[in-house]
Amino acid sequence: MDIFSGLLSGFQITLQPVNFLYCFIGVFIGTLIGVLPGIGPTGAMSILLPTTFGLSPVSSLIMLAGIFYGAQYGGSTTSILVNIPGEPSSIVTCLDGYQMARQGRAGPALGIAAFGSLIGGTFSIIALMFLAIPLSEIAVAFGPAEYFSLICMSMVFSVYLARGSFVKAIIMIIVGLILSTVGMDLVSGRPRFTFGCGTLIDGIGLVPAAMGLFGISEVLMNLEESLDRVVFKAKVKNLLPNLEDWKRSIGPIIRGTLLGFPLGILPGGGAIIASFVSYSIEKRISKNPEGFGHGAIEGVAGPETANNAGAGGSFVPLLGLGIPPNVVMALLMGALIIHGVAPGPLMIKQHPEIFWGVIASMYVGNTMLLLLNLPLIGMWVKLLKVPYRILMPLILLFCVIGSYSLNNNIVEVVIMIIFGIAGYILRKFEFEAAPLMLAFILGPIWENAWRQSLVISEGNFSIFLEKPISCAALVLAAFLIITSGFKYYRKTKTKVIIE
Repeated sequence: MDIFSGLLSGFQITLQPVNFLYCFIGVFIGTLIGVLPGIGPTGAMSILLPTTFGLSPVSSLIMLAGIFYGAQYGGSTTSILVNIPGEPSSIVTCLDGYQMARQGRAGPALGIAAFGSLIGGTFSIIALMFLAIPLSEIAVAFGPAEYFSLICMSMVFSVYLARGSFVKAIIMIIVGLILSTVGMDLVSGRPRFTFGCGTLIDGIGLVPAAMGLFGISEVLMNLEESLDRVVFKAKVKNLLPNLEDWKRSIGPIIRGTLLGFPLGILPGGGAIIASFVSYSIEKRISKNPEGFGHGAIEGVAGPETANNAGAGGSFVPLLGLGIPPNVVMALLMGALIIHGVAPGPLMIKQHPEIFWGVIASMYVGNTMLLLLNLPLIGMWVKLLKVPYRILMPLILLFCVIGSYSLNNNIVEVVIMIIFGIAGYILRKFEFEAAPLMLAFILGPIWENAWRQSLVISEGNFSIFLEKPISCAALVLAAFLIITSGFKYYRKTKTKVIIE
């Protein structure tokens, strides 16, 4: 199936009433999650994962993908009108977007964010179509050794790019790998770390763990924090940027598009890094850098375009290699596994309806988002005024119902609560949950690749260095670990000297 016939079949799948509806639901919820500071796409996808079990694999993936890239759109609204990022990738949008709103230019700021997001998102979909298929064809030749090393590299990248402590990120990776071993050993058939609990024979459920770590913990964090949300009260008007705005924004939009997509492909990267790098570049090359932070439209156009291009780029390693580059893609991978679809290079050939359906839905979803974001600004502003004391208990109730409805098993609810409390404690001590979840989902694949490699080589560890791709991935992972460790050592030593 060539690209154009595949895309045509994808549109036929997406435009079926049921899939079109779930695409709309996904982008609408994504925008809502982006607008409301607190939950974020990871928490929303974790909470809504149980609702997809009764759907077809393509419908569920269309909806979950819509939540992810929809949140990138919605985050700009909160950043511009409230000066609180609804999504981490919209943090830098606060710097100039809110200042534009205070100057009476909230409309052009919201407009250029929406159009830039559409351009960046559309480019990333086109690039995804042309990259994922050849990448999957190359990956078919990968053996267990290559997959083991690539997963190692992916987990190391998540440590290298972690916002917090290097040591804490490594601890989270190790904890995630340990948790992934709970359940039946695939080789010996013996239960591991189940402690006599029948529910754990099949391992710790992805849904209760994700809902606890990202949903429950987020509720607990937000209930103890009182955010002073001063919503921009002036009437938002002139949503269409004028010619001068376009003249100043077209360069940042092009650069953000070309920059965001490759950064989204990198393991551990994605929309957050893309938006920060875009803002730094625009400020550096600007003829008036002193204007940044005081309402420069370039500071909105570049990062908002880059984070949506980065969101699209994140799908490349997931759909082409079956290796998620970040925790959101790991949740999408978990959804595929739950539906009995093996993510990886063979998925495009074995399940073309899923691949092309998701691709086509992203075209449709990006258009929907433009139509949703601009006309419904007034409604989003009203939603920003909903107090947390009303919103968060409803989310908590939804988590409990969703977790119990999986298997009508109260143990699943207990597991979710345990992970929720653990996630809350981890966040209080500044441990990131994303590396843990990434390792938890990739752990079984990583372990199987390790065992298969040693069976093939009859116990010879050199198999990981004999394969060129495997060797390159391990060398890069080792380099990143050494450089990160050296930076951490220097930082710790400097701190000790100062004290």
